[in-house]
Amino acid sequence: MSIRRTTTPRRAVAAVVVTSAVVLALAGCGGDEGGDSQSQGSTPTAAPASPSDENKGAQQEDTAAGENVDPEVKLAEVQGQGGLLLVVHQVRRDAGGFLTVQAEIKNEGDQARNTSSWAGQESALVAKNPNSVAGATLVDKQGKKRYYVLRDTDARCLCTTEIVPLAPGKSTSVFMQFPAPPQTTTEVDFTLPTFATASLKISG
Repeated sequence: MSIRRTTTPRRAVAAVVVTSAVVLALAGCGGDEGGDSQSQGSTPTAAPASPSDENKGAQQEDTAAGENVDPEVKLAEVQGQGGLLLVVHQVRRDAGGFLTVQAEIKNEGDQARNTSSWAGQESALVAKNPNSVAGATLVDKQGKKRYYVLRDTDARCLCTTEIVPLAPGKSTSVFMQFPAPPQTTTEVDFTLPTFATASLKISG
């Protein structure tokens, strides 16, 4: 298994990163209708996350893909394009108001697969985080909000970057950090570009 660290140092994460994290309200969430909030077609309105004063300046331990993760724990398995499989091992709240997702991506197909599409379509983010998982999102359907991967003021994500193309039979461990939903939220929908959506239970 290939284990990769993010190329971005975790320096003064809460002070630099959380202030630039984006939390978007899902479109069409004002009503009480039971429809899927993710299927709404209008563009959500951006609202920056507002960290509490006690979280400002907090230092976080370095996070690396695959560290302190039990590979036997499988919270979800979702299929991707071209024989790829995403296995989520851990969804954990961290000190300072973060939520870390640890996962593994396997190539169960018969051809090598490019990883560039996982970074999403935001040009500034893609440029600073090539071949990363910066395009991942979380949806808190209870709180009716969408969360994006945290980034610093230079648009570098708190996630695994520079992932090499996956040859058949190979896998890579990845991690992503998001602003944590409220404590009352115990389940979120996780999406990575080219993969199906997975419903995940939050620990901690």
